[in-house]
Amino acid sequence: MTDQTLPKTFDPAELETRWYAHWEKNGLFRPQRGDAEPFTIVNPPPNVTGVLHIGHALDNTLQDIMVRYERLRGKDALWVVGTDHAGIATQMVVERNMAAQGEKRTDLSREDFLARVWAWKDDSGGQITRQLRRLGCSMDWSREQFTMDPHFSKAVTHVFVELHKRGLIYRDKRLVNWDPALKTAISDLEVEQREVQGKFWHFRYPLADGAKTAAGADHIVVATTRPETMLADMAVAVHPEDERYASLVAAGAEVELPITGRRVRIVPDEHADPELGSGAVKITPGHDFNDFEVGRRAGIAAGDMLNMLDAEARVVQVSDGKIPDDYLGMDRFDARKKVVAAMDELGLLGEVEDRVIQTPFGDRGGVVIEPWLTDQWYVDAEKLAAPAMDAVRSGAVEIVPKSWEKTYFNWMENIQPWCVSRQLWWGHRIPAWFDADGNVFVAETEEEARAQAGEGAELTRDEDVLDTWFSSALWPFATLGWPEDGAPLVQKHYPNDLLISGFDILFFWDARMLMQGIEFMGTPPWKRLYLHGLVRAADGSKMSKSKGNTVDPLGLIDQYGADALRFFMAAMESQGRDIKMDEGRVEGYRNFATKLWNAARFAQANGIGASDSVAAPEAKLAVNRWIIGEVAETVAKLDRALADLRFDAAADAIYHFVWDRYCDWYLELIKPVLAGNAGGADETRRVAGWAFDQILVMLHPFMPFVTEELWHAMGDRGDHPLITARWCDPKASVDAEAKREVEWLIALVRELRGAKSELGIPPGTRMTAYAAEADERVRALVERQQPTIDRLARLDAVRFEAPPEGAAVQILVDGTTFALPLEGVIDLDAERARLAKARDAAIKERDSLAKRLDNPQFVEKAKPEAVEKARADHAEKAGEAERLEAALARLS
Repeated sequence: MTDQTLPKTFDPAELETRWYAHWEKNGLFRPQRGDAEPFTIVNPPPNVTGVLHIGHALDNTLQDIMVRYERLRGKDALWVVGTDHAGIATQMVVERNMAAQGEKRTDLSREDFLARVWAWKDDSGGQITRQLRRLGCSMDWSREQFTMDPHFSKAVTHVFVELHKRGLIYRDKRLVNWDPALKTAISDLEVEQREVQGKFWHFRYPLADGAKTAAGADHIVVATTRPETMLADMAVAVHPEDERYASLVAAGAEVELPITGRRVRIVPDEHADPELGSGAVKITPGHDFNDFEVGRRAGIAAGDMLNMLDAEARVVQVSDGKIPDDYLGMDRFDARKKVVAAMDELGLLGEVEDRVIQTPFGDRGGVVIEPWLTDQWYVDAEKLAAPAMDAVRSGAVEIVPKSWEKTYFNWMENIQPWCVSRQLWWGHRIPAWFDADGNVFVAETEEEARAQAGEGAELTRDEDVLDTWFSSALWPFATLGWPEDGAPLVQKHYPNDLLISGFDILFFWDARMLMQGIEFMGTPPWKRLYLHGLVRAADGSKMSKSKGNTVDPLGLIDQYGADALRFFMAAMESQGRDIKMDEGRVEGYRNFATKLWNAARFAQANGIGASDSVAAPEAKLAVNRWIIGEVAETVAKLDRALADLRFDAAADAIYHFVWDRYCDWYLELIKPVLAGNAGGADETRRVAGWAFDQILVMLHPFMPFVTEELWHAMGDRGDHPLITARWCDPKASVDAEAKREVEWLIALVRELRGAKSELGIPPGTRMTAYAAEADERVRALVERQQPTIDRLARLDAVRFEAPPEGAAVQILVDGTTFALPLEGVIDLDAERARLAKARDAAIKERDSLAKRLDNPQFVEKAKPEAVEKARADHAEKAGEAERLEAALARLS
């Protein structure tokens, strides 16, 4: 792939496909650099069922920027890529496909069903990896990982067994998020809260044995949104300092539950809020997370807690046998209606309030989640959390931005046991075997388990599999070959250098990797953790399919190109803030790529080609010395920004250098040099080509496709593609004298153009400027730069004398006043009238907006986006009024 004449139109689609295939085919994502300093980052493994969404686009763009940057800096850059087996999601996909064929999972043996899943994975499981390629992700596909690969499964089994040996994994009866549709426990991340119109029922629970409250009542009022759970109530809680119930607590009073007749204690517990309702709370420890803890504090063992529902959330008999037979087998919501009707018939139903209730739904099963008491496997997360917190406190792990540390510590300090078992067939089967008496034997193989159980024992393996997050917690080291002794990648690439992650999986993935990495590797899995925000809709709301406001990144790539989308993500990624989707800005960055393309075409047309030097060429002309200094400054800005993970600052630096300094000014300033016969043309071509090369190198991490195309279009690079080129090293500094001269010239041209624009003078109108007070430095500058001033500012001459009598517009440049006579150029009276009218209109709108913003009713009650728009409009009108006032003042 060598130099070529660029077509007039920039079309990203064809070149993106071509260059990605070239990079991957030639192994350029991980060139052989055995002795180089390593740089390692692992990709958060997307679900094998997944498709690329806008959050993936952000997350992977930021990672690719860092990987490409470090690769250009000569490091052995390894970006580990792979997919997660996604237990629930994948099993659902396969079961759905089977249902379409009239089959059910239970029609097959476990082994046959798993064979179906593997077949689906082989046929259809690579969609998201193909989409990551379209984004330009330079991942090490030669070592693509899968969390169910044999070597990874071996690591998962080893970790489970080791944690069990260390007393950090155990089996316990606790409440879990139970999905009655999928019939499995699910993690908090798989639960979504929805607002549901519901009711708040108030029940009167009769006091037993003639007891009375302090007010003389023979009952206690409780309220609930889930009346059916009263069938398994085991207590009523009141606050320890609530005087209304103090005598009842002291006497050990009980209530006799309606319907079941069960007598339960009145227990003191701070969970009850005396300011809410009656101050009394019904306690169902087997079906509510808060009640579970209240029950434990009241001395009720988990094994004694009543569980009134089966796996499908239908009513079953509890251990004391007190649920009436006519409730058994009922769906929980039908039981709810029946309980309410029974309480009403008994005269024990009080107020019924309409309420909007935050209700947990399974994000995949789509039904209301039930807190369910069941035996599961748990990790003692509290013990694992302590060294993980120490790693952040000591600085061994840096969280960026630092503001997330408070959230991290708050969660870790209050961490709960981690339920790691799931009632599925697809996943890492738990390496535990039970004998006929229920004794459990945990081992890496069945042979080892039998050796533990003793001769003749009949063993049955646990049917459950491990939570997907359990296996993905090993991603930073199991993907490198651990636990094999002396695995070379582990020795070189662990710990990783950086993890980039959405803040929404800080606890589900990041913290668990940190805990497991320290536990098994002795050191944290990475040195820095960067947490980015969410990509939100244009109005700031969260994207969701139900709202219809999601954005397809592949559609944006089809329309504007991957480079434009990537640059948008980088430019908008400001630490600690979410990103508002703005398709107009994506289009703007497509225009940015087009501007770069046209700059390359200009270079080709003017004999400017590829440079053969990383260091800056020798230069004598001020404009060339200036652009060399601008390159050096921009490289330094980029290095600082990327070292600090300030993606927005890095994008801003390269954008403004390319657009403002190189394209808008440098190329314009050198046109007279390139067109003339005077000396300096050869030097200028060398410097312009070198500077353009530096642009391509600096911009490559952000916009890899267009930069690689232009790199080769500018000259024959041989076997030196841009992706593996050397990072910029200008070996030059800012030339202060050249910088002053060129920036004075730019300021003069900008002021002259601005004055013409404000006064409605056509840009091509030729004028004469007068600078009577110009000193020798300014006179020398004008003399040296006269051809450029003439070409760019359309000045016939600059005279160092007083201007003729009459109206003139004045501009001030670096302390020197330039006057441009207006006689015969414009109708001054008409122009003054036009400017005054426009100024007055701007002032009127400015003041109207200011009045609205001064109104607390508007600021407090209007939608945030409306207030934000009003502020932006006010700033715009204020600036416009100020500019027009200045334009009037110019008409001296």
